[in-house]
Amino acid sequence: MGLDNVAVQWPRTGRFYDPVAPAEFVDFAELADRSPTMPGPAAALADHVAKTGTIRATGYSELVDLLLGLSGVLYATDASAEDEDPVIDPDGCAWVAGGVERFIKGHRDHGDEVTFESVGAVLRKALEGTRLAEQQLRWLENRLDALRDESGEPPQWSFTLTELTVLAAFYRRCADRGFAVYADF
Repeated sequence: MGLDNVAVQWPRTGRFYDPVAPAEFVDFAELADRSPTMPGPAAALADHVAKTGTIRATGYSELVDLLLGLSGVLYATDASAEDEDPVIDPDGCAWVAGGVERFIKGHRDHGDEVTFESVGAVLRKALEGTRLAEQQLRWLENRLDALRDESGEPPQWSFTLTELTVLAAFYRRCADRGFAVYADF
């Protein structure tokens, strides 16, 4: 079993969070219908969101952590470390969506396929010319090195921009409608 990010009502009204009805995401199924050339993983993700109001987040957690510069973002570890439920509130959902959306925009020059190498290139370019560029680039290189396995091989990420667009759209929908996301293990 992996990590699911489940859209829930915010704030909770009792002991438990009430899941958001999948009908709030039913239009995600239309994404594949409107784009018959949509890559299979993106279409499957959109269909899953439309049917369940959840994202199977395990596969995206390393990438999102790298893009946002933290650890355990989709696991909502900050909340659980503070003895709170592992929930990303609507503002946090907007932050996640915004970070992924900015990455997508920056990746367009690298094509539709998102790999470990292309992620590094986009992030390096984003940091160039910033106030603390040298320090941030060192931090980035350390993060990228930490993702490599013991033999120095990078993670075998294989996403498409379309798939990440669906991912960002889920968190944007939660933010825009005032939903939270519960990290369910």
